[in-house]
Amino acid sequence: MIGRQFVRENPETVRAALEQKGVTDVDLDRILDVDAEWRERKGRGDDLRHERNEISSKIGELKADGDEDAAQEAIERSQELKGELEAVEARADELEAELEAALLELPQIPDDDVPVGEDESGNVERRREGFDDLRSLPDPVVPHYDLGEDLDILDFQRGAKVAGGGFYFTKGDGARLEHALVQFMLDVHREQGYVDVFPPIPVNSRSMVGTGQFPKFTEDAYRVGGRNGEPWDDDDLWLCPTAEVPVTNMYRDEILLDDDLPLKIQAYTPNFRREAGEHGTETRGIVRVHQFNKVEMVNFVPPADSEGRFEGLVDEAEAVLRRLELPYRILEMCTGDLGFTQRKKYDIEVWAPGDDLEGGPEPGGRWLEVSSVSNFGAFQARRAGIRYRPERHESAEHLHTLNGSGLAVPRVMVAILEYYQNDDGTVTVPEALRPYMGGAELIQGHTPVGESAVGDGTRE
Repeated sequence: MIGRQFVRENPETVRAALEQKGVTDVDLDRILDVDAEWRERKGRGDDLRHERNEISSKIGELKADGDEDAAQEAIERSQELKGELEAVEARADELEAELEAALLELPQIPDDDVPVGEDESGNVERRREGFDDLRSLPDPVVPHYDLGEDLDILDFQRGAKVAGGGFYFTKGDGARLEHALVQFMLDVHREQGYVDVFPPIPVNSRSMVGTGQFPKFTEDAYRVGGRNGEPWDDDDLWLCPTAEVPVTNMYRDEILLDDDLPLKIQAYTPNFRREAGEHGTETRGIVRVHQFNKVEMVNFVPPADSEGRFEGLVDEAEAVLRRLELPYRILEMCTGDLGFTQRKKYDIEVWAPGDDLEGGPEPGGRWLEVSSVSNFGAFQARRAGIRYRPERHESAEHLHTLNGSGLAVPRVMVAILEYYQNDDGTVTVPEALRPYMGGAELIQGHTPVGESAVGDGTRE
């Protein structure tokens, strides 16, 4: 959330941010008008309250002096002022509610050094890693969705049968690989100084507002339900779309001390999103699904440390790909592709060679976003009421929050199945993961179960 004083004093900066982020459904002039009327009503209310207090203090004196007529006039005037004040305050409350709701619709203002662009075509590739010594790959590389079914480690039909499109089973070595990746990522980030939490999976609407998912992206969330069936009931719950939500809101409406910071927390959660896949390969396999596992890193820092911590967070997320020896690149988001809550964001995209798509790297294949590392400044902290005291005797101020995926598990699995596959249809287990898979060096698949597996030519 952008503070109302900042909006009031810097309307053209806010207007430029709306244009840069392509936001067209926010009426900034209306926000400014509501703010101006709210301030006028608050000022008028203060004047009326002051006048009423003065008159009330004189009533007793007038009665003591025996001037009953003057005392009665004062009483009548006090009642008039009370009615006026109630009307003014009621209108001020209406304006306050409208202003708060409107401010929640304002996007974060991009950092000055963020590239200006209309959409993803304006993103800037900062660097590539791991392409100097690529391993030898089959020709052609089998896409993960076909390979996963051949090895019987991915089951899309039974996932759809149980939960619908966008859900799947991992089986056998596929499930072992998924578990291994989660534990490996947690261990890597624990070495980097992160504290583990295992948060609640359902989150309330207030939490979704705090991190910026609501009210703008309500339609993307899976609703669990509420007592009265309304989306803003106090009892209303939603399935966690990312661990960013529960972890950030751990400290909602709290004041931390400078000694507590930087606070680095990691959490593994399953995540749930309604977002629909795009056409083509986006709807095949496990690239874009409604439920997926992810390890999230959330940082709370003083404002002065925000920029440096952002670069550190990028490096901490990259460490997972470096240890898995997977090729990847770092992409800086332009203003038009930055997102509602971010002031600066880097995407980390792993290389998956199984589908040769337009826009992929020169060796072929495609890029898969496995982490978005974001600096939110005080945007989330203001929405969630998270503050800190630089010194115990000083006033509390809003801290800065940052987060990054470390990493999105299914897309890392896609990269492993495609980049580490062999000519004989097996998949080499990355060396860093072998201790987490009982020392296994290969994923060789197993015999499918059921009548559908009979006579289909699968491995014995």
